[in-house]
Amino acid sequence: MFDPLLFAPADGHWPLRWLLIDVSTPRPDRDSGSLRSVNLMRLLRAEGHAVDFLPDDGVAAGHYAELLRGLGVTVHDARDRAPYPRWFERHLAGYDVLVLSRYHLAEFLLPLARRAAPDTRVVLDTVDLHHVRERREAEVRGDHRLQRLARATRKRELAAIAAADIAWVVSAAERELLAREAPDARVALLPNIVETLAGPGGFTAREGLLFVGGARHPPNVDAVAWLVAEIFPRVRTQLPDCTLHLVGDGLSQLSLLRAPGPGVVVHDHVPDLAPLLARCRVGLAPLRYGAGVKGKVNQYMAHGLAVVATTSAAEGAFLEHRRDVLLADDAASLADAVVEACTDAGLWQRLVDHGLHNTRRHFSFDTARRALADTLELLR
Repeated sequence: MFDPLLFAPADGHWPLRWLLIDVSTPRPDRDSGSLRSVNLMRLLRAEGHAVDFLPDDGVAAGHYAELLRGLGVTVHDARDRAPYPRWFERHLAGYDVLVLSRYHLAEFLLPLARRAAPDTRVVLDTVDLHHVRERREAEVRGDHRLQRLARATRKRELAAIAAADIAWVVSAAERELLAREAPDARVALLPNIVETLAGPGGFTAREGLLFVGGARHPPNVDAVAWLVAEIFPRVRTQLPDCTLHLVGDGLSQLSLLRAPGPGVVVHDHVPDLAPLLARCRVGLAPLRYGAGVKGKVNQYMAHGLAVVATTSAAEGAFLEHRRDVLLADDAASLADAVVEACTDAGLWQRLVDHGLHNTRRHFSFDTARRALADTLELLR
């Protein structure tokens, strides 16, 4: 049963019992949303909270579930749970906070939660605003059908946000958007959470380009197609020996990458990305549309790569052109920025230094800890 007194700080801690539900067990080596989820659970445990995780698909997925259990998280699966209404009726009142990831999960589960445990606080983790991403894709493609779908998603997503006690967004830009579109909703900023590498390799120890992004996310597929067809060939005319590494679950299955051209190496899924992050000089984020804060940008910066990105990819990450990142929005300008970052050691070092500072300031565990405290204050 929810007790408001638990939300008053005691010795700097709020020892609550949290239940997190996502569509599947997070796979932090495969997508940035999963990494954020795992790091959130790591933070909650470090703050002294009890944390349970329930995968909506009922599968406590192998070593990914063991990773969570190693953090002290209780992971439920199909073998020890009944269907939702009954499981909620039996167990949900024992949790102080329920976190539901993404609006389409929340719109189904939140009404069940309200009936089963009306005193349990419900947080909707938007991960990113889906309707914003869909609308931008429709604009890029000039697709009226996608525009209609984006409008439908907007209606559903805003309804889920309004129904929750708190909605988490990952960027100040999305918080400002919701202040206009859902002024009565309570919205809190919980950023991506990443760890910066101590002493990353310098300019001369690195070479080549890196793009990270799985093929199940449409903005990544669009970016890879643009990168391989229009951006990287321009880079190769100026840097004939340059190599582009493409990393992401399912990339090798894309028809456009069956013969990607000279200098392109398709790695598909890489369980341990650290060696490539330590070896490559420039991280690329040529996303033409999207929403939220891009985990690949955080990851590049945290590991000491200079970053070349579109303005869409840099949104919400507190980045300034030529201080933290090189920004461009057409193929020729992006290619020129890549060449400059690869060849100008002074510029490269400035971008890396500021990128590391940016990550520590805005996307660290300490920053997320303060954001979590803000959320608990709103839930009091």
